[in-house]
Amino acid sequence: MLRQYITKGGRTMRCGYTTGSCAAGAAQAATRMLLTGAPVETAELDTPKGIRLTLEILDAEIGEGCASCAVQKDSGDDPDITNGILVYARAERIASGVEIDGGRGVGRVTKAGLDQPVGAAAINATPRRMIREQVEAVCAECGYAGGIRIVISIPDGEALAEKTFNPRIGIVGGISVIGTTGIVEPMSNAALVDTIRLELGVRSAAGASGVLLCPGNYGETFAREALGLSLEGQVSTGNFIGDAVEAAVNCGFRRILLVGHIGKLAKLGIGAYNTHSAYGDGRMETLIACALECGGNLELLRTLLNCVTTDAALEALTEFGLLSRTMDVLGRRIQACLERWVPVGTEIGFICFTNAEPHRGILAQSPNAERLAAEWRTMDGEAQR
Repeated sequence: MLRQYITKGGRTMRCGYTTGSCAAGAAQAATRMLLTGAPVETAELDTPKGIRLTLEILDAEIGEGCASCAVQKDSGDDPDITNGILVYARAERIASGVEIDGGRGVGRVTKAGLDQPVGAAAINATPRRMIREQVEAVCAECGYAGGIRIVISIPDGEALAEKTFNPRIGIVGGISVIGTTGIVEPMSNAALVDTIRLELGVRSAAGASGVLLCPGNYGETFAREALGLSLEGQVSTGNFIGDAVEAAVNCGFRRILLVGHIGKLAKLGIGAYNTHSAYGDGRMETLIACALECGGNLELLRTLLNCVTTDAALEALTEFGLLSRTMDVLGRRIQACLERWVPVGTEIGFICFTNAEPHRGILAQSPNAERLAAEWRTMDGEAQR
C-alpha cells in the first residue's frame, strides 16, 4: 500500500498509483522472470512524479519462452472504478528492441486525435515509456542483448470500459492504460480536465470546427429535448467550463455553443472559470448586481440575498416585475465573460435555461445562439464541420 497523502478540503487522503505504474511494474517483473527463470515477489520503480513504488507481484507464471504476472491497481482514496483490478504483463523474447502491445481488456484506438495512433493499443505515451525503461533496465542488468515483447492485459477491462468515456471517444474493447505522473491523486481535477481535452481532441481530429458544450446532464437533456439538438458533437464540461472553452480554442474549434442551467451559467456573470461550489458561489451576488442595474429596490435585493436557489430567485424577480430585464443583463455579462476567453476569429455563444415552472425554458441567450444552435439541429450524425 502506498503511504503517500495529500490534503484537500480539510481532508487527508491517501494517494494511489496508476494503471501505467501497474503495467510498468508487471513488465519489469515478467521480464526478470523470463531472463532469470526465477519467480519475483515485488517490483520497485520510480514514477515520473519522483515517488518510488514497491509493488507486489501476483499470479506469476514462467512458461516455455515466456513469463507473466500481475500487479493490482491501488487508487488510494480516489473513487476510481479501476481500483483493485489486475494489470497483467506477458514477456517473451524477440530479436531486438522493446515491443509493447495490448491484449485482453486493453482498448484499441479507432479515432484520430488520441494519445496513440489509430489501430494501436490504448497504452498512453508515459506508461509506454515507463514500461520500456523498466524492460531495458532489467535486460541490461541481466546482460541480455536481444529484444523483449510485452503484452499488457486487463481481464476486467472490457466490462469496465462501458462505464468510462472510452467508447464515446473511440477506444473500443477495453480500458486505457494511462497516467502522466504514475501516481493517482484523490479526486484529481487535472484528470477530469484531461478527459475533456481528450474528447475535444478527438472531435477536432475528426474534422469538426464547431463544438457544443454542456456542463452536465441538465444541459444535455435540455439541448436534446427542448432545443432539438443532436448530441453527436457534444462534450460535457462538468464544472470546468473555462478549461473546456480554453481547450476547445486550443483544439482549433471556430464555433462554440454553451448550453447550461442558470445555476451554473449565472456564475459566469462574475467571470467564474470553474463553477464548482468549492471555488465559490456568487450566484445570488450576480443576480443582485444584475437586478440593481435594472433598478431593483432594496427589498428585492434583500430577497434575492436570502434565496437558496436560482429558481427561487426567478420567482422573486418575477414578483417584482424585473425577470426579463434582469435576464437580459445577466445574458450580456455571460457573453462578455465567454468572449474574454476566446480570441478574435472564434465565435462563441450560449443558451441559459431553467427547468422550473412556470419559467421553464430559455432565460437568456447570446445574439448568435439561434444561428449556432441551427448547426446542431441539422446534423445527421456526422461531425459538424
